[in-house]
Amino acid sequence: MSLPLFLCASVPAAGQVFRLDGPEGKHAADVQRLRAGERLLLGDGQGARAVCVVIAAHKGALDLRVEQYDTEPAPSPRLIVVQGLPKGDRAELAVQAMTEVGVDEIIPWHAARAITHWKGERGAKSLEKWRAVAREAGKQSRRMWFPVVSGLHATAQIAPTFVLHEEADVPLSTVPLPAGDLTIVVGPEGGIDPAEVLAFADKGAIPVRLGPTVLRTSTAGVAALSILSARLRRW
Repeated sequence: MSLPLFLCASVPAAGQVFRLDGPEGKHAADVQRLRAGERLLLGDGQGARAVCVVIAAHKGALDLRVEQYDTEPAPSPRLIVVQGLPKGDRAELAVQAMTEVGVDEIIPWHAARAITHWKGERGAKSLEKWRAVAREAGKQSRRMWFPVVSGLHATAQIAPTFVLHEEADVPLSTVPLPAGDLTIVVGPEGGIDPAEVLAFADKGAIPVRLGPTVLRTSTAGVAALSILSARLRRW
């Protein structure tokens, strides 16, 4: 069974003693009830991680000794998904699943046909929710690098590599992959407006399809990431 992962701002080096407190320490000590002799992973979500042994348990905190320290370079090329705003809890489902399968950045997109709109305080809360979901999913899947969740983007701010479109002729599984980061657009429930497809095409984006069926906005990004991860030999 995989060791549980807890987060800290800076991962200590091998041999050091470290106190895990705050929300992460409270969860480890009071909820998971880890005790002396048990092991856990300590990470920063930015490529550093350590295997630690608990040397003492306190209320809301653990004292740890670092047994092994590792780092991992940032993924390259990066996989970026421009996600049209889904409605309801489908947004959280999309962010969670994309994080689990390896997305490197999620860009919320205010598409023309989106039912959901982020404005003012509601928009700020929604963005923070996406970031919290990505953080928890990164922990659950034991990722070394957590995805970036960027602020809300308009169509004019996006220059994608591919656009998922049900009327496209080219499958994502066979389209040539250019060098560099790969950015793929996933439309909202109402689909992508033709004017948006043209705007993206003017910037060099290629319309692609996944298969013969139409997926929901909350699952299309996951399917696309799975295809690209296999083609890039991440999987």
